[in-house]
Order: sequence, then C-alpha cells, then structure tokens
Amino acid sequence: MNIYGLLGRDIGYSFSRNYFSDKFRKENLDCQYQNFDLQKIDALKTIIQNTNIKGMNVTIPYKEEVIPYLDTLDAVAQEIGAVNVIKFENNGTLTGYNSDYYGFTESLKPLLNDAIKKALILGTGGASKAIAFALTKLKIKYTFVSRNPDFEELSYNNLDEDIINDFKLIINCTPLGTHPNVENHPDIPYEYLGEHHVLYDLIYNPEETTFMKKGKEKGATIANGLKMLVLQAEKSWEIWNQ
Repeated sequence: MNIYGLLGRDIGYSFSRNYFSDKFRKENLDCQYQNFDLQKIDALKTIIQNTNIKGMNVTIPYKEEVIPYLDTLDAVAQEIGAVNVIKFENNGTLTGYNSDYYGFTESLKPLLNDAIKKALILGTGGASKAIAFALTKLKIKYTFVSRNPDFEELSYNNLDEDIINDFKLIINCTPLGTHPNVENHPDIPYEYLGEHHVLYDLIYNPEETTFMKKGKEKGATIANGLKMLVLQAEKSWEIWNQ
C-alpha cells in the first residue's frame, strides 16, 4: 500500500487527511493518508526511511524548516523559499515543490476587480511566501504586515485610512481566528474597508472567520482558504504521480 501524509505540528484537524482519505475511498485506490504530527522536525529523519511513503504535504510550521532534509527543490519552490509538497522519488531522493501558490492564484482570480493594484499580506511565515510569489505573477504589488516588521514591512500600528484605501486586497496568512479561537482576528482598521476591498483568509475552519465577518459588514468581498486547499491538494496528487 502506498502511503501519503501531512507533515506538521499539532495537526489533529487536518483538512488533507480527510480530503485524501475520501478521495482514495471514492476512487478505490489502494493508498493511505496519515498525519505525521511532529513536535520537532528532527523526527522526520526516521519517518522518511519508510519506503512505502510516496509523498507528503507540509504545513505549519515546517514549510521552511523541511528544506534541509530534501535533496532537490523544483524551480518554483526554490524561488518561493518554502515547500508544501514532497515527492519521494523512485531512486530514494526527496524533491520539494510548492503547490500553495497555484491553489491561491486560481482561487483568487475570480475575486479580482479593476480597483485591485496592491495587496497587504498579513504575516510573514512560510505560507506568506507562496502568496507573495503568486501576487508577483498576477502583477499585484504587495507589502507585508508584521508584528515585528523589518525596514520593508509595515507594522499593524502603521495601518491607517490612506493605506487601507490604497491596498484593496488584504490576505490573512496568520493563524489568528482558527478554531477554536474563533474570536481572534488580525488587528487592522476594519472601519476603512469598502465594497472594492477583497479580504482573503487562508483559514478554512471556521468557514467564516471574524476577519471575514468584519470585512463583509463593510461590503467587502470575502473568501476563505478552502478552495485554495482543494486546488493545492489536487496539484499535490498530480506531482506525486507525474
């Protein structure tokens, strides 16, 4: 039996395990998908010795930390600097890919309007790197917002009416608002949002986060990360079987 799985920490919720388990059952595939829930990335050394494993997805907090354990990166993952798909090659080597950018791009396209020229990316973790790459390909300028900004980033305290008016696309790449802490949300001035704004939350549980609700109240278009997850999962399957 071929084994696939999700590498991460504290991942009992796991969209991927449910999605692929359903897929394998519906398509009558002799495959199994399991969580590799590691408190430290070092434990991966033992797991990858299992020759039945054919592929892994990677989630928080290991999208960057996993790179030293891989033999090669494809060109996109190399440029992004983060990996969310690992292919276990027939020769025993491990190749890293990134399908997050694909899932985000294809799920975002239907939401775009002519007013969107600039985006704020909330958070600076591994997921945000794929988002930045996707926005560059879409020719949308972006700025990161961080609790601990460097000289090219904005602080949440910097966000004012002018900035919110200028940046019509706002993407939450932080875990704020994830179940069960559903009342949490990024600290942005929601009062300046309007109907030309798009708020995109990478979180999918709950279906509508507080970040999204506050945007909807101001007439903004909102979306969660579920469509992105489905698209990146199918791209993962394609990568593992190519």
